Amino acid sequence: MERLGSEAALAGMEATMKEELSMEIDPPFKESLATAEDWRKALNKVVPAVVVLRTTACRAFDTESAGASYATGFVVDKSRGIILTNRHVVKPGPVVAEAMFVNREEIPVYPIYRDPVHDFGFFRYDPSAIQFLSYEEIPLAPEAACVGLEIRVVGNDSGEKVSILAGTLARLDRDAPHYKKDGYNDFNTFYMQAASGTKGGSSGSPVIDWQGRAVALNAGSKTSSASAFFLPLERVVRALEFLQRGKEANTNTWQAVNIPRGTLQATFLYKGFDEIRRLGLRSETEQLVRHASPLEETGMLVVDSVVPGGPAHKHLEPGDVLIRLNGEVSTQFLKMETLLDDSVNHEIELQIERGGKPLTVNLKVQDLHSVTPDYFLEVSGAVIQPLSYQQARNFRFQCGLVYVAEQGYMLFRAGVPRHAIIKKFAGEDIARLDDFISVLSKLSRGARVPLEYIGHTDRHRRKSVLVTVDRHEWYAPPQIYTRNDSSGLWTVKPVLPLDSPLLSSLVNPIEQDLASNRVSSCSAEVTPMEQAHQCVGQEPMDGVASMETSCEQIDNGAHSLDESDAGSKKRRVEEDLSADGVLSPDCSLHEPREERLEATGTQPEAVLRDYQGGAAAETNASVAERVIEPTLVMLEVHVPSSCMIDGVHSQHFFGTGVIIYHSQTMGLVAVDKNTVAVPVSDVMLSFAAYPIEIPGEVVFLHPVHNFALVAYDPSTLGAGASVVRAAELLPEPALRRGDSVCLVGLSRSLQATSRKSFVTNPSAALNIGSADCPRYRATNMEVIELDTDFGSTFSGVLTDELGRVQAIWGSFSTQLKYSCSSSEDHQFVRGIPIYTISRILDKIISGVDNPTLFINGIKRPMPLVRILEVELYPTLLSKARSFGLSDSWIQALVKKDPIKRQVLRVKGCLAGSQAENLLEQGDMVLAINKEPVTCFHDIEDACQELDRRNDSDGKLTVTIFRQVFFFFFNSCIRMCVYPVLFLL
Repeated sequence: MERLGSEAALAGMEATMKEELSMEIDPPFKESLATAEDWRKALNKVVPAVVVLRTTACRAFDTESAGASYATGFVVDKSRGIILTNRHVVKPGPVVAEAMFVNREEIPVYPIYRDPVHDFGFFRYDPSAIQFLSYEEIPLAPEAACVGLEIRVVGNDSGEKVSILAGTLARLDRDAPHYKKDGYNDFNTFYMQAASGTKGGSSGSPVIDWQGRAVALNAGSKTSSASAFFLPLERVVRALEFLQRGKEANTNTWQAVNIPRGTLQATFLYKGFDEIRRLGLRSETEQLVRHASPLEETGMLVVDSVVPGGPAHKHLEPGDVLIRLNGEVSTQFLKMETLLDDSVNHEIELQIERGGKPLTVNLKVQDLHSVTPDYFLEVSGAVIQPLSYQQARNFRFQCGLVYVAEQGYMLFRAGVPRHAIIKKFAGEDIARLDDFISVLSKLSRGARVPLEYIGHTDRHRRKSVLVTVDRHEWYAPPQIYTRNDSSGLWTVKPVLPLDSPLLSSLVNPIEQDLASNRVSSCSAEVTPMEQAHQCVGQEPMDGVASMETSCEQIDNGAHSLDESDAGSKKRRVEEDLSADGVLSPDCSLHEPREERLEATGTQPEAVLRDYQGGAAAETNASVAERVIEPTLVMLEVHVPSSCMIDGVHSQHFFGTGVIIYHSQTMGLVAVDKNTVAVPVSDVMLSFAAYPIEIPGEVVFLHPVHNFALVAYDPSTLGAGASVVRAAELLPEPALRRGDSVCLVGLSRSLQATSRKSFVTNPSAALNIGSADCPRYRATNMEVIELDTDFGSTFSGVLTDELGRVQAIWGSFSTQLKYSCSSSEDHQFVRGIPIYTISRILDKIISGVDNPTLFINGIKRPMPLVRILEVELYPTLLSKARSFGLSDSWIQALVKKDPIKRQVLRVKGCLAGSQAENLLEQGDMVLAINKEPVTCFHDIEDACQELDRRNDSDGKLTVTIFRQVFFFFFNSCIRMCVYPVLFLL
């Protein structure tokens, strides 16, 4: 019985609701009788006026990030060339856009207006540019929208050129959709809703009725359902009228039009009377409002949020119920906005109820455009602007604060996130963008200064970072971009005075207050390095790079590593670097590998000795660890986004290097190319021997082997120069299987760690496959394998018991492919024999007559590297015999190396090289200059012999075996004179 009773009650409620709904529908009987022919005629008229918009946001600005997208628009004024679309399509920042009509005519369009709050904007175009299409503008009819109206959404849905979706308007009073917490959101308006199922690309589509009139503007949709959200057109019609009055139809010039928009910097929501009663609404007030409003009115406007520092701040509070505006009952957004837009810079009276208590508040209406920025500062790729009303509402901050819309290079390197609010810079308070520019103009290139910021996710905690002003001219000097609504473009002008130290062309050393050390100029002028080297990496988190690694299986018994740690080592690639250096006379480097530096006084010397031995003594370090620790360096590498070429896909790397040369004028650090892969990098060196951080510069990248050399200026070490020293290198004798080695590396806290191990394979041939995107990979290289798996994130050096360096324990990047379309970046570590690095160092020290490079203001010769233009891999002699290699050659190769018993085969040749015409895949390289070769080391020795003979021709006689099938016979050996490629 109770159930039936309740059902009967529900039935009665449904009847009442239907009666109320029928009053809202006010059905236009003509629409319900619209036929398919009526819709066909309407669509034939509408479709030619709908355009596909292709937009490219050139810079991140305000609520939008940089990027390209497709959307829809439609012509609303043919004579003046005005296209209506969404605000998030027009973009608040710089945008390049083209419109394509249905007949494939494409024309450029320029933004002329984007509403500060609501999701609509306008493009303009030249109507005379359309030569082959007959079309008419689409009239706007906001008054025609009603519940139950059958509609069509015409646009570029899901990337289709023309898509027509049907639906029926179900609601006219939906809350504005909330898209994201840190981006654009509409508010203070109703939205319409229909189950038309629009998807991406349909933003800006007209919502038309059967007469071909636009009754709403498609704005968004719900991904989890078929619901689509449409913006009402009342405020669009008002804005369009202002634009039409601003430009006569017969003139070609377009003048910027000021469309008055007012705000209280408060967000209102429409709540039903049942909810408002719980906020304390008095019954007499409800009765007053119901009598003064249309019968279908079922709610009122309630304050949802107030922006700090705005006109309503400290006057309105969340939960306040709006009763009257200037003495008139106001329950609709449209009425409130009309009053605000007509009262800019004037006071209005608001009657509200707060917890049942009536209050009257007088507020001055603010110009909405004044809190919507139209300019930004670009410095080192960063976009910095005044905080807009949109984002101030999202983050609950005051408008006008200094807001980071895009980090760029300088701020990204310091760890400043997007959406940060800068509060302090170089010790000075920052309240407005002008304050930031003033401080910036006083800084020099390379200056390291503190910056304090707050984020919207942790608004009550200030965070401090160290910002390094760009030492190189990778980005343009700081500039201000200002929007020009007449042209639709953004004008740019320099922001710094001509006497600003930042504009100086010379990079001078600066005093560091924070670090108490001098940072020298490390910009370099580099001779061309013809390499393509790449690496794997992940994004930095709080200044620490996490590592997620694995190892690809290596030939000749290499053990496989497959693990993932919580970190990531990042690597990069590049080609050339040119920068300014201080010119000095030519000089050759004839200095001993390690030169003792005189300390400035006996007391600092004692302090340094205490520091040097303290850490090792506390940890009971081994002899090798105590000897090698002063030579270890932690490198932090940053690559500008503008220099991420040749497959480089990350900007931040960490790694351990070892000092191989240290004198009064120059220091050199050897490190793997999975840490330093490109010369266009900012490298910071932290020394284990002394607590200091100084810049370095990449001076050498081996074209095929996995190591790089980074130079530093010893004078910037200050008192630490006397404790920092170079490691003793031990290229001979080479490591053998079973030899005991000590692996010494640095932790992130610059603590030396050593582990003992045994060599299992001193010459494992490296075999790294090509990645999906072309990038550097080590080739023609033999590495050292140990019996213990130390993980893929621990790098350092391999030494003997006396601390003499025999190899670098370096990181290699690779890509593991799981299928044709699935792959994952990984890294692994192996030992890099020191003999190749030692050869390069000897050439630098000897000062041979080679192309020079400015290092620390002094010209120094850099070595040329001779390599074969071919990639090789080893094959067992037992396999080679099956391919037809003769017994005599097998015996000769076994005699050459009775342990490896292998021959080198051609895997591929360098594109465009002479080797491409002489060698083929599968050729076996048997001898060079009549000397048998069995490993990569033999080939390098043959190339180095050319240097010792000063052979300028650079030609080698290479003996190869090529299998040719001809009447089932194998061909014989071919002799060829092979030129050797010179690489820096």
